[in-house]
Amino acid sequence: MAAADREGRMKHVAFRLQPVLQLRRTEERAAAAAAAAAASVAADADRRATEHETALTAAVLPPSLPAGSFVAAMVLLRTAATDAADARALATAQAEQAEAVRAEWTAAAQRTKGLERLAERHRAALQHAADVAEERATDDLVTGRAGRCTDTTRGTAWTE
Repeated sequence: MAAADREGRMKHVAFRLQPVLQLRRTEERAAAAAAAAAASVAADADRRATEHETALTAAVLPPSLPAGSFVAAMVLLRTAATDAADARALATAQAEQAEAVRAEWTAAAQRTKGLERLAERHRAALQHAADVAEERATDDLVTGRAGRCTDTTRGTAWTE
C-alpha cells in the first residue's frame, strides 16, 4: 500500500478533540501574553520603586537651616519616604500579580500538553493501524503469489 494512500486514510480519521486542542493552544498563547504583560508591569513598578528609593537616599539636608525651612524639608523628606514605601508596596503587589498570572500560564500549558499527548497517541495508533494494514496486504500479496507460482515439474513453490 502506498504511503500516500495510507496518509489519505489517516486524514479521514480525525482526532475528535482537535477543536478542544486548538482552543487550549489559543488559551495558552493568551495566558503567555498576559504573563509577559504582567511581568513587564512588575518590572516597571520595581524600577520606579528603586528610583524613588535612590532619590530618597541621595537627599541630603544642609547642615544649618532656618526653622521653617527645616520643617518644610522634613515634611518633604517624609512625603518622599512615604512615596518610596508606596512605590515598593506597589512593586511587590505587581510582582505577586505577575507570579499569579504566570501560574495561570503554566496551568494552561499543562492542559495543552495533556491534549497534545492524546493527539500524539491518536496519530501513533493511526500509524500503527496503517502499518498493520500494509503488512497484512503485503503478506496477502506474498502468500497469494506463492500459491500461484509453483513449479509444476518439481512440485515446489517458487521463492526468491
